[in-house]
Amino acid sequence: MWKRSCYCGQIRVEDIGKEVVLMGWVSSIRDHGGVRFVDLRDREGVVQVVFSPQVSKEAHGLAGELGDEYVIAVRGLVQKRPPGTENPRIPTGEIEVLALELVVLNESLPPVFPIEDYIEVNEYTRLKYRYLDLRRPSMVKKIKLRHQALQLVRNYLTALGFLEVETPFLTRSTPEGARDFLVPSRLNPGTFYALPQSPQLFKQILMIAGIDRYFQVVRCFRDEDLRADRQPEFTQVDLEMSFVSEQEVQEVVEGLLWKLFKELLSVEIPTPFPRLPYEEALERFGTDKPDMRFGMELVDLSELFIGCPFRVFSEELERGGVVKSINVKGGGTLSRKELEELTKEALDLGAKGLAWVRLSEDGWHGPISKFLTEGLKGKLQEKTNAQVGDLLLFVSDQREKAREVLGELRLRLAKKLGLVKGDQLRFVWVVDFPLLEYDKDERRFVAVHHPFTSPREEDLEKLDTDPLSVKARAYDIVLNGHEIGGGSIRNHRLKVQEKLFELLGFSQEEAYNRFGFLLEALKYGAPPHGGIALGFDRLMMIISGEETIREVIPFPKTQKGQCPLTGAPAQVEPKQLKELMLKVEI
Repeated sequence: MWKRSCYCGQIRVEDIGKEVVLMGWVSSIRDHGGVRFVDLRDREGVVQVVFSPQVSKEAHGLAGELGDEYVIAVRGLVQKRPPGTENPRIPTGEIEVLALELVVLNESLPPVFPIEDYIEVNEYTRLKYRYLDLRRPSMVKKIKLRHQALQLVRNYLTALGFLEVETPFLTRSTPEGARDFLVPSRLNPGTFYALPQSPQLFKQILMIAGIDRYFQVVRCFRDEDLRADRQPEFTQVDLEMSFVSEQEVQEVVEGLLWKLFKELLSVEIPTPFPRLPYEEALERFGTDKPDMRFGMELVDLSELFIGCPFRVFSEELERGGVVKSINVKGGGTLSRKELEELTKEALDLGAKGLAWVRLSEDGWHGPISKFLTEGLKGKLQEKTNAQVGDLLLFVSDQREKAREVLGELRLRLAKKLGLVKGDQLRFVWVVDFPLLEYDKDERRFVAVHHPFTSPREEDLEKLDTDPLSVKARAYDIVLNGHEIGGGSIRNHRLKVQEKLFELLGFSQEEAYNRFGFLLEALKYGAPPHGGIALGFDRLMMIISGEETIREVIPFPKTQKGQCPLTGAPAQVEPKQLKELMLKVEI
């Protein structure tokens, strides 16, 4: 058995005259007048191998029996390609390898799709044959990029004095948020572990233990409905620090992100990132994860429409609702059909309707233009910064719904109108979150982030008198409309944590039953501490320029939570269920 001397894609002009041993997969085969050419591929790239009968009849003959994706080993000499045959599109395009010996290490069935980039293949097929899909150069590049990013994360945090500590995967279910994945215990019949949604409680325990700077690249699990940026199992860069303020945590994260984008993309992102209060984000962008790469911000026009003759607006205002608008710059060119489609989208999002007017050289046009006086038009134009050629969209509803609908339409229109360029990067910290919100369905307070987030010091007294007005010491980091991380300063005082559990509807017995190990630990000198978790898959999705995190995860699940490669989830043997004392009822 030969020893590989180098990767195929690493050979260069300076290697001419050297003997090399290469191993990889047959990418293509060509026969030109008795001389056979094989493109040999491995993870580092492709090199052309020449099989000439004058050099080795045996190797030449064996090369005629090769098929696509055969695994081979070649011993040969590096030589310069003849003039006019160079391939400037690949790094090895100036050289080739003249084969002296060939060994077929394994045969292959014809691949079910070409191992090439820029081909259309059904995603289910790609995931079922993921071992073929991952051979494609674009996928190899993303795997390498992910690896490089992980090494940068570890090196950066280690240099700042963080210790990487692993926390358990089999832990206790603490249902407060997404659903847990449960694991039955064979040794303790009738009981269950839960796979961690995050290492939150353990990293707080580490702070109490005196491990004052912790990090972990950790797998987390949430049994929730999937989207383009969600998976049932995902990777977080998790960190926690003692004796810190919000700003100190944010500075560490900004430095880490600066390092990643500089090293991976040669982009220097400006720091510090801007801070945007939560309520302002909702008012201006309709969401707490705003995409700030373009304008088209929401504007509140409620005051202008009080008592207006358009009853749809005025009656909604009388019920305590609002009138909000976005100015689609240059949107006056949208056709009537496109506007009807927009209206349907607004209705599908839960709006009661969508009103619009176009600003043209010859006046304002649209279903509600007849209700607008000249004075009102002037005020609207000033407030929305509207000009000839623009389109104003209006939603009148309760504040939360109006913001939600226009916020979503804003994103869809930006994509439709090409307002966002792929190389734009806009980071923002969203701050000043409420600590609690009221869930009308469950008729109780729920935590906006999680129940371990600390309230602001100046709001502590309001926990008894006006809980909904209490602000949290929480912060989310948003990049291009994606929340890539969330964190907070935690409760390190037992009484504050117990008070929060009380507000969330837990009796003292229930709180200690679920979280007793943390509450006990808080009695033993817990330091002030805080941290953050960065969604590593989402971050890599943006760095790689992809639309879904499935493209940057080696073995992702489908949107139904299935693994086409392995067939998971699957039924298990009755014997296994019996050992766990479980019975399946469907």
